[in-house]
Amino acid sequence: MTPERFHQIVEAYGADPRRWPQQERAAAQAWANAHRAQADAYLAVAAELDTWLAADHVAPPDAALQQRIIGSAPRRRPAAQRRAWWWSGAAVAGVGLLGGAAGALAVSFFVLTETVPPMHESSYLTSSFGGSSADWSGE
Repeated sequence: MTPERFHQIVEAYGADPRRWPQQERAAAQAWANAHRAQADAYLAVAAELDTWLAADHVAPPDAALQQRIIGSAPRRRPAAQRRAWWWSGAAVAGVGLLGGAAGALAVSFFVLTETVPPMHESSYLTSSFGGSSADWSGE
């Protein structure tokens, strides 16, 4: 435990060792016992602040304030208005699903047209009356 760390602990958690971090409490108390004068100076400043903070009391709210808060709370919406919100949310979700389906269809169309091999070779599409693309005259 260094003097700087002890000062940080006392400054952050106060003069009461029960509020100090448990994993550093024993080391901080041992340092304070070994360096009593320096530790007492840090602890005196922290004890003043602890006393000042402990003296502050907040009065509980009176009944009039509680009634004003409850009265200003938003009311529940009527069922018809809640249903309208539900339908608008469903419409947005439906449009999103339709857009996704249309996009998937478009992508599959473009992908399939580029990768499917042709159905027939050009030599099979001709007839003997229109002339053959294959030359059989030598046989």
